[in-house]
Amino acid sequence: MTSVGYDNEQGQDSGGDPRTAELAHRLGLVRQRMESAVHVAGRTDSPRLIVVTKFHPAADVRRLVALGVTDVGENRDQEAAAKSAELTHVDVKWHFIGQLQSNKAKSVAKYASSVQSIDRVAVVDALAKAIAREKDATGRSDLDCFIQVSLDDDAGAHRGGANPSDVEVLAGKIESAEGLRLAGLMAVAPLGADPNAAFEKLAGISQALCAVHPAATGISAGMSQDLEAAVKFGATHLRIGSDILGSRPAVG
Repeated sequence: MTSVGYDNEQGQDSGGDPRTAELAHRLGLVRQRMESAVHVAGRTDSPRLIVVTKFHPAADVRRLVALGVTDVGENRDQEAAAKSAELTHVDVKWHFIGQLQSNKAKSVAKYASSVQSIDRVAVVDALAKAIAREKDATGRSDLDCFIQVSLDDDAGAHRGGANPSDVEVLAGKIESAEGLRLAGLMAVAPLGADPNAAFEKLAGISQALCAVHPAATGISAGMSQDLEAAVKFGATHLRIGSDILGSRPAVG
């Protein structure tokens, strides 16, 4: 079995910084959960850890990178754009995971390695235009695109996402757009629902997608409270926030 793919932070010197020590401890616990979940699931691959840093300062991202984190996620463009601009020389990939308004596509194209919340054609069109402009200006790489699919009975009623019946239309639109790469699916387990049932459903939708688009193998699923269920049903990316960062900082 392969490891989760990140250097173990145990034994690293926090430099006397209590926050770094706290993050190291929390990160270690999450990585242990991931390793255990991979083992229980009988998998020979391991999901990629995306640490969700919303509401936490850029300084925490620096600390996390020093602890071996390579991927961070943000929900709001204004916050993500500011942090990424402050951390230009920090080697980390930014993943946009929140609901994206079409008018924010130009900004997101400047820093995002992936957008994991594509739920309508208008967003695909806006991202394609924005990425084309950014490629011309900076030569940036293609944008990984995850279709956010609703696992609620009433699509979009609680956690957002496209209806499963709309996935193929969105997939075709992404694949035909220059500069965009269809990476797979993203979903959030419905509130109050059994995450095992939700992620089993997601795995089935992913299987159907891959039958038509073989390269779209990504499944971004699982958060602090349900990462084990996500790993069990094939998640390739986990989005973990509070179990690593703790409570959001007080405002003011």
